[in-house]
Parts: sequence; structure tokens; C-alpha cells
Amino acid sequence: MDTRTSLPPQPQLGGGQRQPDLPISSGARKSVAPRSKLVKALAGVLVMVLGLLIVIMAVNRAGDRVPVLALAKDVQAGEEIEASDLVVASIAKDPVLSPIPASERSALEGQRAAVDLRKGSLLTRSQLQTGGCLGDDRQIVGIELKRGMAPRDVLRACDAVLAVVLPPQGGAGQGAKQDDAGAPPVQIEATVLSVGSTDASGAVVVNVAVAETDGPLLATKAAAKQVALIRQPRGSEQ
Repeated sequence: MDTRTSLPPQPQLGGGQRQPDLPISSGARKSVAPRSKLVKALAGVLVMVLGLLIVIMAVNRAGDRVPVLALAKDVQAGEEIEASDLVVASIAKDPVLSPIPASERSALEGQRAAVDLRKGSLLTRSQLQTGGCLGDDRQIVGIELKRGMAPRDVLRACDAVLAVVLPPQGGAGQGAKQDDAGAPPVQIEATVLSVGSTDASGAVVVNVAVAETDGPLLATKAAAKQVALIRQPRGSEQ
């Protein structure tokens, strides 16, 4: 009886079955992944810093605001500016804009508009009359002019005009002064202060300044609808 115990086969060394080859790793390839992560992290930090700087600049610019004057209501050319016509607005400081500072509000009361001022717009010095348009020795007369009795959409504040006195309409006064039939019409020098809006019939009210000696006559003729206006060349204005 054979009592020997068989042993399991031992792996052969050398020319027998080979172990599978393992991939060879290089140190350079191992360093690629950490470097890529570092670049992405730095890019993220730069984006965050840039965004923070933009926010800071926007906040600083928004905080750099100045109080200026704006119009609370419409003001026609030639009209005096009253305290209730103005409001204070806060705008970002901009060298391109030149509105009047709010600190000068009281000094503007009583000044006249050189152009039509619209509600909500900023007030600038170029929109104000610079003086010389109306002196303290002038009288103001309002003239309601029918269509054709004044230039249409041409008159503006400070225009020099001639107020021409027309003969009476209809039969009244005809033949009263036959000797004056060929006489030139009476002409009164005046300065436009303001021009109102044209109504549905085409009539418009023009406020003019005249010398004290001409005020009563012009007012009388204006009430009788016997006045027409001629605008003088603007180059002749003093």
C-alpha cells in the first residue's frame, strides 16, 4: 500500500506560464492631474476677485451723486421762474452734463426762461436769459393775435418786433380822417417776452415789452384787435 501524499503542482519558474505584465507608470503623468486642478482653482479665484472689483466700482460710482435742479412743471419761454417750478434731483456726477447745482435754487427765482422748459428735464444756464431782454423801465402788454397777424412758429423770447397798428375793421371810423388814408401805419418797437400756445382757431397770445410811452396805446389797439407783429432781423438785436 502506497502511503505517499501527492502535493499540488508548483508554479514553474522560468519557461512555464508567465504572469501578466503590469502597466508601467511614469512620474510625469502622475503630476498632470494636480497641476490642472491648481490652474482651475486660480482661474476661479481671479474671476471672483474681478467680480468683486466690478461691484466695488459700481457702488462707488452710484454713491458719487450730486443734487441739481430740475423742472417740476412746464415753463414757457420768457416766463419768470418761480420756486414751485423747480425740484431737486440727484444724479451721478458726469463731466458731460452741466446742470445747475441745487445750492443756487434761490438765486434763480425771478429769472426768465430763454426757451420752453419741459417738466422733468434738468435746468442748465443756457436755458436762462442772460439779461438785457427786459429792463425795469419797460411795460408789458399781452396781445392776442389771430391767424396771419404774426409769424407762425417763429417768434421766441427776446425777439425784437414791430407792433403795427392797423386801421379799424368794418365801417367804424371810415371817412373820419380822409387826409390820413395814405399815411404810414403807427409802428411800436417791442421785445417778445413769451409766446403762448396756438389755440384751435389759430390765435396766439404774445407778451411783449414796450417803452412806458407806448404801453397805453398798444394795449388799447391790442384790445381792439388792431395789432399785427413783424419780427425784426435777429442780427439787429442789441
